[in-house]
Amino acid sequence: MPRPSRNIDQLLIAAALELLPNAGTRVLTIRQVCQHAGVNLGMFHYHFKTRDVFLRAVLQQMYDGMFATLAMEVERQSSPLESLRAAVTTLARFARDHRQLLVRLVNDAIGGERVAIEFLQGNLPRHIGLLSNTIAAAQRECLLRPVPPMQAFAFLVGAVAASMLIGSAVAESGLMPPPLEEQFAASILTDAAIDERVDMALAGLALPLAKMTKSGARK
Repeated sequence: MPRPSRNIDQLLIAAALELLPNAGTRVLTIRQVCQHAGVNLGMFHYHFKTRDVFLRAVLQQMYDGMFATLAMEVERQSSPLESLRAAVTTLARFARDHRQLLVRLVNDAIGGERVAIEFLQGNLPRHIGLLSNTIAAAQRECLLRPVPPMQAFAFLVGAVAASMLIGSAVAESGLMPPPLEEQFAASILTDAAIDERVDMALAGLALPLAKMTKSGARK
């Protein structure tokens, strides 16, 4: 008997990623995924066995792709500050591209959905740790204020990404008037807008010039 196509698992994962932003992990059914992917239930169970195993694979593949890019961008830069800039930009664009799903995952986790809770608990420490280490490296070179790295991380994420996630939640609730929703997309979600917020956030964390001069760092 020929082995089922190896592409079917990716068809199912792609279908789930299209459906999850609206359904979330709590509501999405395997039947919906199979119908969307054009795959029968038998093939689903051949590849993934259970719904929870499948949802974990979907979310992990999405996150691992982002984290691989994040780590590569940090590694390829010539200074800790540029590594931090690249990392925050990468994370912000991921949040922008998956903002509806991320908001849904947080809501599902708050509601006790096990897959969402496990995903967030298992992966949040990975990118928080990477960015915190990058912040600490920049601080050691007197490029950033000597605040606790977690404080700096919270400031950067709040300044750069929070508006996208909060705005997405408000828009999805129907509370945002259409004219504001258009402004939100044009002024907050573009690559240029993200880059500008990254610049402003890093400027806010920069060590004051007087202290940089006193410490012997470059002017």
